[in-house]
Amino acid sequence: MKTTLILGATPNPTRYAYLAAERLTARGHPIVPVGIKTGKVFGQEILNGKPDVPAIDTVTLYLSARHQPEYYDWLLRVAPRRIIFNPGTENPELSRLAREAGIEAVAGCTLVMLAGGNY
Repeated sequence: MKTTLILGATPNPTRYAYLAAERLTARGHPIVPVGIKTGKVFGQEILNGKPDVPAIDTVTLYLSARHQPEYYDWLLRVAPRRIIFNPGTENPELSRLAREAGIEAVAGCTLVMLAGGNY
C-alpha cells in the first residue's frame, strides 16, 4: 500500500480528518498525520510544522484554502503523486501549482473514494 499524508490531522474523533485516518488505517493504507494538533492518531504521532516525511503517494487535505499557502512550497517538495482536495479545501491556486509540478489535483472526498473502492 502507498502512504497517505493527512494534512490537518487531529485526534478529535468528530472531525473528518480523524475519520479519514481511521478508514485509511483500517484498509491497510499507511498514514503520516501532519497538523497543528498534538497527540496520536491510530498509532501514529501527529507531526507538526513541515516535517521530513517518507515517500508519499497521496496528500489528503483537511485545511481550508486560507490556511494552505504556508504549506505550498513544502507540499511541492514532498512531491506526492496526487493531492485530494476534500470538500471545503478546494483551492485553484494550489491545484494549478500542483499540476505544474506534475502532481495530480483531485477535487473529491477521501471518505467517499474509500467507500466506493476507488481510492
